[in-house]
Amino acid sequence: MMRRYLVLTDESARHPFRASLPPHVFRLEGHSETETARWRMSLADVRGFASAYVACVVAAIAFIV
Repeated sequence: MMRRYLVLTDESARHPFRASLPPHVFRLEGHSETETARWRMSLADVRGFASAYVACVVAAIAFIV
C-alpha cells in the first residue's frame, strides 16, 4: 500500500511527480536558496572537460584509423 502525503502542489516543480512530493524533500539543511541556485564553473572545470573531450576524440580517431 502506497502512503500518500496530503500536500499542496508546487507549481515551480514543472513536473506532476515533482509537484506531488512533500516540501521537505526539496528543503536543504544549512543552505539558502541563493546558494543552491548559484552555479559557477572554475577554470579547472573547463580544463577537465576539455581534456576529457580531446582524449575521447583522439581515442575515437585512433580506433577508426
